[in-house]
Amino acid sequence: MPDTLRVTEIFHSIQGESGRVGLPTVFVRLTGCPLRCVWCDTDYAFSGGESMAIADIMQRVAGFNCATVCVTGGEPLAQKSCVSLLAALCDAGHSVSLETSGALDIGGVDPRVARIVDLKAPGSGEQAKNRWENLDLLTCHDELKFVLASRNDYDWAVSACRQRRLFDRCPVLFSPVQGQLDPAQLAQWILDDRLPVRFQVQLHKLLWGSAKGR
Repeated sequence: MPDTLRVTEIFHSIQGESGRVGLPTVFVRLTGCPLRCVWCDTDYAFSGGESMAIADIMQRVAGFNCATVCVTGGEPLAQKSCVSLLAALCDAGHSVSLETSGALDIGGVDPRVARIVDLKAPGSGEQAKNRWENLDLLTCHDELKFVLASRNDYDWAVSACRQRRLFDRCPVLFSPVQGQLDPAQLAQWILDDRLPVRFQVQLHKLLWGSAKGR
């Protein structure tokens, strides 16, 4: 029986986040997530989806004729066959990134994949789910993302980065929760504290709002 996954959607868009922001990208959004962040903007991926064999996913991805692929969710690593899909995409010559909450073990992910780990701040309501052991596995090929809803979240993120020397481990991204933290305010805090982080807003939402498949 071939490996299968529950897939919410596969679509071609502009990458709105991470160090790959702005790149045309094929997104494979897998179904399911064990977390319930209060500001989640993809809760439609918590359930449902279509059962697809990895070979069928690969065929759909190939049809877009795009070199860059992002596997996201939900929480993609909640499905065991996700690691097989990531390896298959790399084998096919794609430049692959994984967007993961960091609540699950990233150790089995193919080293060719850029792992974008979203460390959960207190405002998410899921801080207790952070798997801190993942941080020791990060390399300069990976990225660490903090989505922040308040000054308290910001201070927590800065403290975590400094105490664990995360600025020296991999690129660090700070992003505001849309509608909860003024992007200009977050940018000013970063400048005031001389932080070596990349400030980001969700480019895809500036272009298309909250439409699915974007």
